[in-house]
Amino acid sequence: MDRVARSAVFAPLDQLGRAETVARRMADAIVGGLLADQEQLPSESELADRFGVSTVTVREALTALRQQGLVETRRGRGGGSFVRAPAQQSPATAVLRERLGTMTPADIRDIGDEYTAIAGTAARLAAERASAEDVTRIRAAAEEFGSSEPPALHRAERGFHLEVAAASQSPRLTQMEVRLQGEVGALLWLPASQRGNRRRACEEHSAIVSAIADGDGTQARSLTEDHVLDVVEGLAELHLRLVAP
Repeated sequence: MDRVARSAVFAPLDQLGRAETVARRMADAIVGGLLADQEQLPSESELADRFGVSTVTVREALTALRQQGLVETRRGRGGGSFVRAPAQQSPATAVLRERLGTMTPADIRDIGDEYTAIAGTAARLAAERASAEDVTRIRAAAEEFGSSEPPALHRAERGFHLEVAAASQSPRLTQMEVRLQGEVGALLWLPASQRGNRRRACEEHSAIVSAIADGDGTQARSLTEDHVLDVVEGLAELHLRLVAP
């Protein structure tokens, strides 16, 4: 599923994006582990084509990423732009916290509204359409989250929801899930590593898997929506702590 999620990193922007938008998406992908340390990025012209922006915009975005220490440029044969993942790769890095601090409560609520709608619908359809093999993969993803330690927790959380979306057997809905994970996934799962949040998430994952396995679409959707709302509430609380005087 990481391969699918990676495709969202370089998906075209909905509108002609500014350098800040490009930089934020790539920074989230680096911090979230979708782009590996020392991985060579596509050329500026290829990035511009993928994002649907100008090469000047890409160049400005890469400059911002270099200033954040997330990208380095090497000259000569084999040169180019390379990923520099944080030494302690965690969803609670300064990069994501800084981004969260620039957001408003309305921004966070809007993310929650969109993701609740997508994840909830995906869970309902998965309950109605998932095969036995799909349920096995979803259960395995839930178990992986339960056995993961930081910094892998947020990647495991992302993997769980991607498996649910894939089991919905709706290509468009799955692509919407992939896009959101690529754009805000690393930010959304910031609170996941906190002990209480992790324990509660494990219990919620288990309940969602049971509802999908039982073919109860209404329950699967309700449980998933409650799960996402819990996550958004945790993100809002973290935001308050960051912006408090």
